[in-house]
Amino acid sequence: MTLKKPFIVLFVMVLATGYTHAQVRKSVKSAKFRVPTVSRSKMRIMCPIFETSAYPYQGIGVKMGDPFALTYKFYPNKNWSFTADAGKAASGLYNKYYRGLYEGYLPDSLSEGQTLTYLAHKANTDWFIQAKFLYQWNMDKVSEGLQFYAGLGWQWRSSKLTYDYAYREVDINNLEVDSRFDKFSRNRFTYGPVAVIGFEYSYFTLPISAFIEIEWFTDTLLDPGYQRFQGGVGLRYVF
Repeated sequence: MTLKKPFIVLFVMVLATGYTHAQVRKSVKSAKFRVPTVSRSKMRIMCPIFETSAYPYQGIGVKMGDPFALTYKFYPNKNWSFTADAGKAASGLYNKYYRGLYEGYLPDSLSEGQTLTYLAHKANTDWFIQAKFLYQWNMDKVSEGLQFYAGLGWQWRSSKLTYDYAYREVDINNLEVDSRFDKFSRNRFTYGPVAVIGFEYSYFTLPISAFIEIEWFTDTLLDPGYQRFQGGVGLRYVF
């Protein structure tokens, strides 16, 4: 018993020493390796960052949110840029607003005994196009590849709304004369200014930029004074 115990302790110490040595020692091959040198052009591909000497840039990609859109961005220099987006609004976020438009679409020719009761509505199409001019600030002190931007633009919207309703007609004695279910559709085209703020990040191993932005839109044609916040996140391939 007394012989086995020292032998076991010695065996454990030898294993621990060998393991530690194996972790620290470099192989003969690895000792010959040197830190590789990368050319400036390759560095830009590995970690693309907007460089002042390389403008203009362009970017094309997808934006997800309200609205969901294809997005194009042109960077003439490090401070100014132009974006154009086209896509589909998140119609589900406008249910309450579209529901409130129903009363305004009712005909003025209804007699005293006729009623059209709202049942449901659907946005068959809800497209938009917008263009924005942006000013960008470099925020490398916060995070390399980060930019903050703000700007103004204009948005055009085109929607087709279908309303389901119940029609009821009664006579002077309040007896039902007619009753049926029906529907009608209305096309809406409107426009208005849009303001935007956002962040763009471009320090990746691929030539892409990621962005997140918040927009503020106000209607100046069909519903003057109507305002709504929009926004989303997206990716663009930069070239």
